[in-house]
Amino acid sequence: MPVLPGAEPYRHEGGEVGVLLCHGFTGSPQSLRPWAEYLAGRGLTVSLPLLPGHGTRWEDMQLTTWQDWYAEVDRELRALLERCKQVFVAGLSMGGALALRLAARHGDAVSGVVVVNPANKVHGLSAYALPVARHVVRTTKGITSDIAKEGAQEIGYDRVPLHAAHSLRIFFRLVDGELPQVTQPLLLLHSAQDHVVPAADSARILSRVSSTDVTEILLEQSYHVATLDHDADRIFEESHAFVGRLAPGATDGAERSGEGDTAGGTEEPVGDREGTATGG
Repeated sequence: MPVLPGAEPYRHEGGEVGVLLCHGFTGSPQSLRPWAEYLAGRGLTVSLPLLPGHGTRWEDMQLTTWQDWYAEVDRELRALLERCKQVFVAGLSMGGALALRLAARHGDAVSGVVVVNPANKVHGLSAYALPVARHVVRTTKGITSDIAKEGAQEIGYDRVPLHAAHSLRIFFRLVDGELPQVTQPLLLLHSAQDHVVPAADSARILSRVSSTDVTEILLEQSYHVATLDHDADRIFEESHAFVGRLAPGATDGAERSGEGDTAGGTEEPVGDREGTATGG
């Protein structure tokens, strides 16, 4: 199945410090592409994979589970660790949960974590019905482009496959139990208004990680997909400064953005505002 235009994965061969970016549920690399290009333009090696089942049709996602999504980012991290001296992991929404699990499981191999509006739970009363409902109803209404900036668009599915949403719920529970194993420096940025993931998710993550080097930043002008919103530049700059602080000299002598880049593609299910609100 062809990848949706703009949803292709992105890779850039830069210096000896790498960053792995993880997109959200029913989303695609498109939501993080400007961030990836910003970091690449400052000399970093960047990997932004397309998660299985994303970026094509929601029917393809119906056949995937959290194990498939996590396996993809785990492979990308291992490849970066072979290529780079230091590696950071980052993500938006469910991508934040993927990044946190990578940090929990890979320990000191990961130098730091950056998460934007990280998801920790499938919210809404209908979430409890997912184990049964997924056998009766195939999909629910999707949520894409929760963005305050006029004209900005996120590539995403208009339906959320309930089998995938059920697997996401299981994954969030797993990651929540592993959060105390996260000890790396953490930069967490979250929006003041988010119609997909509530602020309680960020608070929960901050209360459970074991990191002692923690920075929390409130994004006052953006909604959920803040990486495409008014605060995007701040996210890019703060994450770049975070990497620079922990890997001094890593971003000296920036390369030209786009040199040596490769593209590949996928997306994020977010849920029904009146029912299941799944982290994107």
